Amino acid sequence: MKTITEFPRKVIEFPDMGIVMPDGCRLSARVWMPEDASSDPVPAILEHLPYRKRDGTIFRDQLTHPYFAGHGYASIRVDMRGNGDSEGLMDDEYSEQELQDACDVIAWAAAQPWCNGSVGMMGISWGGFNCLQVAAKQPPALKAVISLCSTVDRYADDIHYKGGCLLTENFGWASTMLSYSSRPPDPLIAGDNRWRDLWLTRLENQSFLLPLWLSHQHRDAYWKRGSICEDFSAVKAAVLSIGGWHDGYRNTISHLVANIQAPVKGIVGPWIHKYPHYAGPTPAIGFLQEALRWWDRWLKGVDTGVEADPDYRAYVMDSVRPARWHPERLGRWVAEQEWPSPNIKVGAIELIADGVRPAIVATPQSCGLAGGEYFPFTFGPELPGDQRPDDALSVCFDQPVLAEALDIVGAPELLIRVSSDRPQANIAVRLCDVHPDGASELISYGVLNLTHRASHEQPQALVPGETVAARVILDQCAYRVPAGHRLRIAVSNAYWPMIWSSPEPVRLDLSAATLRLPLRPLAKSDETSFQSPEGAPPWAIATVRAANSERHVDRDEKTGIVTLSITDDFGEVRDLAHGLANGSIARESWTIHPDDPLSASGRTHWTQTLSRNGWSVRTETSAEIRCDAQNFIVSARIAAYEGETLVFERDFEETIPRDLL
Repeated sequence: MKTITEFPRKVIEFPDMGIVMPDGCRLSARVWMPEDASSDPVPAILEHLPYRKRDGTIFRDQLTHPYFAGHGYASIRVDMRGNGDSEGLMDDEYSEQELQDACDVIAWAAAQPWCNGSVGMMGISWGGFNCLQVAAKQPPALKAVISLCSTVDRYADDIHYKGGCLLTENFGWASTMLSYSSRPPDPLIAGDNRWRDLWLTRLENQSFLLPLWLSHQHRDAYWKRGSICEDFSAVKAAVLSIGGWHDGYRNTISHLVANIQAPVKGIVGPWIHKYPHYAGPTPAIGFLQEALRWWDRWLKGVDTGVEADPDYRAYVMDSVRPARWHPERLGRWVAEQEWPSPNIKVGAIELIADGVRPAIVATPQSCGLAGGEYFPFTFGPELPGDQRPDDALSVCFDQPVLAEALDIVGAPELLIRVSSDRPQANIAVRLCDVHPDGASELISYGVLNLTHRASHEQPQALVPGETVAARVILDQCAYRVPAGHRLRIAVSNAYWPMIWSSPEPVRLDLSAATLRLPLRPLAKSDETSFQSPEGAPPWAIATVRAANSERHVDRDEKTGIVTLSITDDFGEVRDLAHGLANGSIARESWTIHPDDPLSASGRTHWTQTLSRNGWSVRTETSAEIRCDAQNFIVSARIAAYEGETLVFERDFEETIPRDLL
């Protein structure tokens, strides 16, 4: 990345600008703006997050927000209420309070003497979600949005449920937020006599969100609120949507470009869950320059040509040897002037003809360990590995060796007729690229709780032995399968630990199956291009402890139990400007017996540390999820320390009934 030190306008920074909400709650904002903004007002750009601007998102903030400010914007990074250096309490993700706070910050910014009255909102993941949801509320000053790694449907395409199946990331993310939100404000911001009171109040009111999320197992009003797919027309601001093929939120870009009536464009690269100017696998792109083109057009009225850009720009990845991490993905950029595109033709491949002997799917519960993380994040061993171990446990339909290469661009689908011997059953479908030597690379996957075959809102139990029709939609992808390779469609009724297991072992009889494959004419070279990445000077830190990620699968040969253990040590660093040191370690384990779905369990343990000049705090949070045939049993714990003194502890425990899950 090229570091830019000289900008068109000189930048000043405010490390703690207070924004008081109508109810009196003070939000803390870090703000960068041109030095002369009061005499020459500029548009504002808001990023509204719970992830702590002082020590959480500071790495990416340093690259991004001063860059925007140097090009004539007031860039505002707000800690949401109940997090970081802001007052108040947070009770859930994307709450009405959170969205109203964002609307109030937008109105506040538009009214400042340094602002010209136009505001944009941006963010990745949580911030990508809430900027779309805020746009649907139509605050008058909000003119444009840049949403990365986000969703339009909180039930169908977030970390909670997928295809009506329970994602184990539901538990993992609840554990993460329990840890994230348990940390105190910085005493240098909140004050030596006040930070501790704010921290203890925060801890005493801290929510463990998993029981809430687990109590809504179907697509009810809880999930519809904040899902902009309920009314795409509500979004009037211009939307630039960006995502990555190695991220869990790869479908949103297509949904937005196909459905929003306001100006909208989409970009999908080969990236994990990161901003694309520093993301991996490479190639990264000049995201900040691309963002400026968007902001300049919709916040300043400058003709930057963005309206003439292709509606959908996607990176078609070349075939690669399976690996848990790829520093680079070779391929090419393709461009579609409209989306859905007339260039995409759907081909049908009949895997099982109706009336032929059914394929029996009865998968060991441990199938899925090669699947990788729902949204890879760490530049570590989180990508899907060689699929052969999972393929060996699945029913596989191998296609003939390709005489010519195929470009798959879009969302594959599997249309099936199937019967189950149990009233609830899941099905997982993986599309793989099989190399000549047998190595199997995951292209895309989809899962479906078959009780949700007709509706996520009103699922219906299966009648054992009765054949039903269903459609499994795989994730969007853009992938070139070369000549000499073959396609494999692998079908299982377990996908652990991506999704939670059915309450009983299941046998599926697959009596018909047709793959619908979106195919695009081969691109011979790049059809579009981007500038090289740029950024403001990076965060100045001293490394106290280096980061490290580990992932192990252990099989107890005596008991047969299989355990996936993950440790992500995010390291510890000290800020060279304000002296705060922060460190973080996350540990997960996922355990199951191949023959017993009720043996499934997940455990997490997070450690967070903050320190400066003899002052230190630490939080230890842990959680567990397990089940019986009727219930999920969940528990969690917070322990908070000032120095080595325990100042707070709290336990959570709850049982939530299973409902066709």
